[in-house]
Amino acid sequence: MDKLQFPDPIRARLNTQLLDGVWSFGYDNQTWRDINVPYCPESTLSGIRNTDFIPVCYYKRKFTPKKNGMRALLHFGAVDYFAQVFVNGKFAGEHKGGYTPFCFDITDLLCDGENELSLCVRDYDISDQPRGKQSYKKNSFGCFYTRTTGIWQSVWLEYAPQNRIKAFYFYPCVERSSVRVDLLVEGKGKYCAEVSFNGKVVGKSSGTAEYRKKFEIALEEKHLWELGAGNLYDMRIVYEQDEVFSYFGLREVGYKGMNFLLNGRTVFQKLVLDQGYYPDGIYTAPSIAAMQKDIDLALELGFNGARLHQKVFDPKFLYLCDKAGYMVWGEFASWGVDYHDLRGVGQFLNEWEEVLSRDFNHPAVVTWCPLNEAWGAWDDPKKKRDVRYVDAVYEFTKIYDKTRPCVDVSGGHHGRNTDIFDFHCYETPENLKKYLDALEENDVLDVPLLYCKGERKNYKKGVPVNISEYGGIALGVKTDDTETVNEGAVQSEESWGYGKGEEDGDAFVKRYAALTELIFSYKKLSGFCYTQLYDVEQEQNGFYDYHRNDKLTQAQKQAIKKINDIRN
Repeated sequence: MDKLQFPDPIRARLNTQLLDGVWSFGYDNQTWRDINVPYCPESTLSGIRNTDFIPVCYYKRKFTPKKNGMRALLHFGAVDYFAQVFVNGKFAGEHKGGYTPFCFDITDLLCDGENELSLCVRDYDISDQPRGKQSYKKNSFGCFYTRTTGIWQSVWLEYAPQNRIKAFYFYPCVERSSVRVDLLVEGKGKYCAEVSFNGKVVGKSSGTAEYRKKFEIALEEKHLWELGAGNLYDMRIVYEQDEVFSYFGLREVGYKGMNFLLNGRTVFQKLVLDQGYYPDGIYTAPSIAAMQKDIDLALELGFNGARLHQKVFDPKFLYLCDKAGYMVWGEFASWGVDYHDLRGVGQFLNEWEEVLSRDFNHPAVVTWCPLNEAWGAWDDPKKKRDVRYVDAVYEFTKIYDKTRPCVDVSGGHHGRNTDIFDFHCYETPENLKKYLDALEENDVLDVPLLYCKGERKNYKKGVPVNISEYGGIALGVKTDDTETVNEGAVQSEESWGYGKGEEDGDAFVKRYAALTELIFSYKKLSGFCYTQLYDVEQEQNGFYDYHRNDKLTQAQKQAIKKINDIRN
């Protein structure tokens, strides 16, 4: 079975009806126009290409549901930001959150023959809204890019019985060569869970489930999920008349001392920043091949994973990471949130919980990263973040998932607890060396916070350390040295990188080597994340340009890989 034919490969029902394609779209009292769903109206692939603010918009389309005696479950992969859904003019439900999936049972709203599905979507007239790197000004600037409004992931119908599978969570155990399953169902009935590897059944469990059932399946064959080798087990779960297909990887992650462990072995995380933007689709990849290419480009340079930055990526992308044995940090699009106001933490946690639930079973996700660079408001210095916000998000994440490390706020002012003390540093090798020498020799890490003049981090001795952003060298863009990255990163509307740019590829490789080989020489670092894999609009500090074309020669790319291969 080709998992990529399903909108969410890790939870697939065969009885699925995809609703992507041509819809009608309207806004600002204009006449209805065709739009190609799931591409946002700002994108070229949508057929509209309107990059102005779209506070309110409308969607509609006709569809004929299957008549099979099942319940009709309407799924949306992601709609930015507040969606109200109607079927045949009747209210089906609403959802707030621009990056997470939602589902409504619309069975009782359907009529015979052709039906109409419609949406009203509000965006950017709601305060305290997670928006990630979407520009809050009319045009792109600094590290803020073209906005995404409305539907930007697939829409589909699933047909399932009243008593059906609601959710499932996998807990692989390497030592016992088994997987524990937490199965949630509607009602009471008999279940059977069957695990196979390369088509051969290697484990099974059956019994009765009532609303919730926990059980463990011993695996007859042991195949570890490892770097470069996904070795995925297929899982088929049958509950009464319902059937769902999934998969998992046999792997465990965590820290021992200062080292990151994958299946009990020390692995140095060599990550690259991936922002998930595409010139023609904005947030939505034009094809599966485009998603796969981004993974392949990173692997070609010797990286073993990516920090998926300020965006919740498409489940199909995560499946490709799972299959490739490619580690990722699962991050939320937290920019736009008002960290100084605790009244907003409830809505944030609601959206973050939907991310945790959706992506819990992906073996490629080795770290949760709910917040990024939480600081005071740029436009209002009187608004200082409330660290209790950070503490609440971290504690919630650890209650939800104890199987993965969580960095409470990447590159920001860490709260009372974090599994990883990470920092962002775009300074020279000389300055970076001073910080890392102090860590290595005296367990002191005193790095200035980006964008927060006068503030510094407070490192707790013994907490694992990761430099989760560094580099940012603008290849192909000649810029001047600056004392700080604040003005360049936040205000520039022109092509930019962090600090001085390099027009020459050999000079770029030399600077990359100076930074990366320095990082490799410190035993108390567990990993790094280089900024970034490819250019995104005006931020042109990638190894590749925005269209994923080479900026380096083949020999220069091989030199980068040789540097990255120094430490495993």
